[in-house]
Amino acid sequence: MEENKINENVVNLIDENGEEVAFEIILTLEAEGKEYAILMPLEDNESEEAYIYRIDEDEEGEMLVPLEDDEEYSNVVAVYEAIMEEEGLNFEE
Repeated sequence: MEENKINENVVNLIDENGEEVAFEIILTLEAEGKEYAILMPLEDNESEEAYIYRIDEDEEGEMLVPLEDDEEYSNVVAVYEAIMEEEGLNFEE
C-alpha cells in the first residue's frame, strides 16, 4: 500500500494509474473517535466530488488511509453534513 503523507493543507496521493494527484484538505473532523480529512482535487476544478480519508498515525507521522467500510463512510458523511448545516452551508435550500 502506498503511504500518503500529510503536508500542510495540500497532499499528493497516488491514483490507480500510479500518477501523483494534488488534493486540498478542505476540512478535518472527528467521527466515532477517529479523525478524518475531506479532500478536493486541486487540478480538476469542475469536480464537485470530495474524498474522505481516515487520518492514522505511525512512527513516521500522520498518513491518510482510504475508507473501505460503508458504515464508517456513512458515519463520516453524516457528521460532515451536520457540520455544513450548522455552518449555514446547506446547499439543499
